[in-house]
Amino acid sequence: MYILQISVFLENKAGRLAEITGVLADNDINITALSIADTNDFGILRLIVDKPEKALSALESSGFRVRETPVVGIVLDHIPGALCRVLRQMERNNIFIEYMYDYLSAATPDRATIIVKLENQDEAVKIMKNLGIELVG
Repeated sequence: MYILQISVFLENKAGRLAEITGVLADNDINITALSIADTNDFGILRLIVDKPEKALSALESSGFRVRETPVVGIVLDHIPGALCRVLRQMERNNIFIEYMYDYLSAATPDRATIIVKLENQDEAVKIMKNLGIELVG
């Protein structure tokens, strides 16, 4: 029920994202979703890719500091209010979100997937399933 996310820790300097995406391209790895968070000194690039184990290996062997994290994909109708409805259900059931980002696919323009890292993730997944929230992974 989980999606493997790759987190890459990198210093904030020109060209680092190009290096990472170059490693992935050279290894025929496609990015399906990404998020970047930064501070003054470093950033965290979070990636969902089509070949996570290969990406992890390729990035590590290229000298990048990486970590794999299981995350949850929540599928929503791509309409106004869909995200709000799910977030309200999560709030009522004390499901806490550490972070989230989304991706849309041209293959399913009427659906969106929200990638979430949850506190107490196993329990949160059970609750979401019982609530009828559609999950990916």
